[in-house]
Parts: sequence; C-alpha cells; structure tokens
Amino acid sequence: MGVRLMVVDDHRLLAEALASALKLRGHRVLAAAAPSAGAADLVVSRAPEVCLMGTAAPAEPGAFDPVVRIKKERPQVAVVVLGPVPSPRGIAAAFAAGASGYVRNDERIEGVERAMMKARAGEAAISPQLLRGAFEELLHPAAKPDDEGARLLELLTPREVEVLMRVADGEDTRLIAAGMSIAPSTARTHVQRVLMKLEVGSRLEAAALAARTGLLDRAARGGCPAARGAAGPDEPAPPHP
Repeated sequence: MGVRLMVVDDHRLLAEALASALKLRGHRVLAAAAPSAGAADLVVSRAPEVCLMGTAAPAEPGAFDPVVRIKKERPQVAVVVLGPVPSPRGIAAAFAAGASGYVRNDERIEGVERAMMKARAGEAAISPQLLRGAFEELLHPAAKPDDEGARLLELLTPREVEVLMRVADGEDTRLIAAGMSIAPSTARTHVQRVLMKLEVGSRLEAAALAARTGLLDRAARGGCPAARGAAGPDEPAPPHP
C-alpha cells in the first residue's frame, strides 16, 4: 500500500525528482516543496503520513525547528530527514526534534522507500551503517575532518557558484541566461564547466552533490556574492572546436 507523503527540500530540483520517483513506485505525493522555511505550515495543513525533509546542515542550530513544530501540531506525521553523511550531533539533533528516521540523501530510492515504510509503522528508520559510523566517530574522532563542501567550493568561481545555485533550483539554460543577463550559449558553457569541475555527468547529479556536501549553504554563510544573487562580470566562453 502506497504512502501518503510530502517531500520538502531547499533545492526544488531534488524535491521534484524524488517526488516523481516515488510516484512511479505507487506512492501518493501530496506536495514537493521548496524552500523548507515554510515546510512546517505546509505539512501541518496537509497532514501526510510521512514527510521527507531534506537538510544540508543537520548539525546547524535550528536545522530541525520545522520538525519540532510538525510533531507538536501533527504528532501522527512521521518525519524522515534526508541529509548528508551526518555527525553524531546531527543524528542526535534530528531524533531529539522528533524525527522518526535519518537517511543519507545519496541513498538509493529503495532505501528511502524502506525508511518511509518503517517510519509510518512507528519504527526508527536509520541504517545500522549510519549508527556504526556515528559511534565510530564518537569513539575515534578525526583530528581534521575532511570538508568536501569547502574543497568543492574552492574549485568554482563566484559566477559558477551562482550557476550551480540556479541548477539546484531547477532552472534550465534559458532561465539561467535570463536571470544572469547572459547569452544562452554562455550559460551553457558555465553549466558545462560546473559539471566538469564537480566531476559529475548531469545537472541532477550536480544538484545532489551540492546538497549532500552543503556546498551552497557554505557559500551563503561565507558571504559569497553569487550566493546572494549578485552578478559579477561575465567570464569569456572557451572557443568551440
């Protein structure tokens, strides 16, 4: 029997892609929403059985405030968090807020589906591997944890960060060009450079990588002009062969 659910993520492209995949598997998706800032209002009003809630920074203060409100006003709604490889603090914060599960946002659709079913049944939905990883980090903390988001951010120019943000929001080449006041061919070149630098093969993979590593959230917190929507001087496109 399909699950009545909602998908919430700051990155519209990811929310819509996940919603479409779950619809094809027989589930009833009430809404695929972005941004997550208004998620609590939407979930409270629609009252799904399960809410899949994406977050790029589970350890950040206030990351799970929407979960707290949902569980307060609609305690019957099971919230499953979709996030990056979490720290013990991130896992603890999700469950302390009332979440029923935590799933990595690069998990296969079958894993997400299993977590939904377990959460709807009132069970804790978290893989043994995630728990083992969390306990391992608690027992043997890394002296200098690898920050993949920061590393990837250094590869991109401010202009390319803006392009990646627009890709994650589901904009096609025409919309990217219009929003940045550049030619479609230039926009296409920027997108190709982003995919090449991130070593991914599609826009969806680029958006998923940005969400998983918290790349765009880090850019916004760091005051990157592109993350604030400011457009800098355009970069010359490489000559076409």
